Amino acid sequence: MVEEKVEKIGVAIIRSTRNSTFVHITDITGSETIARYTSGQMTDKDREGGAPYPAMLAAKKAAEEALDKGITALNVKLVGEGGVKKIPPSQAAIVALQTLAKSGLKILSIEDATPIPHGYIRPKGGRRGRRV
Repeated sequence: MVEEKVEKIGVAIIRSTRNSTFVHITDITGSETIARYTSGQMTDKDREGGAPYPAMLAAKKAAEEALDKGITALNVKLVGEGGVKKIPPSQAAIVALQTLAKSGLKILSIEDATPIPHGYIRPKGGRRGRRV
């Protein structure tokens, strides 16, 4: 009789900003945090927070912790700048995603979860406009 390997699935949320990259791994429901690291924790220089190398280190530590806790597969959600700045995920987010894949975790799906505005953004200045 052949034993079937049961996969424990988690959700990885990679939030990429200009200044930092967040790697957050939760269980499938999203209620229990398994690992959470930022690229700012991996470097002591503030200007390197948004760079790909610290994002790679953060993803590697998060993957090791997830593997220790039994997670074998991931659904990945990429969150970019958000709001009006609807741009594709940065290079740091892509490097973090590649690191999760190379660390032994199986990637089941990749989803872009960047928020998009609905309607319009109200300009500042009140009803009568901005006065100089």
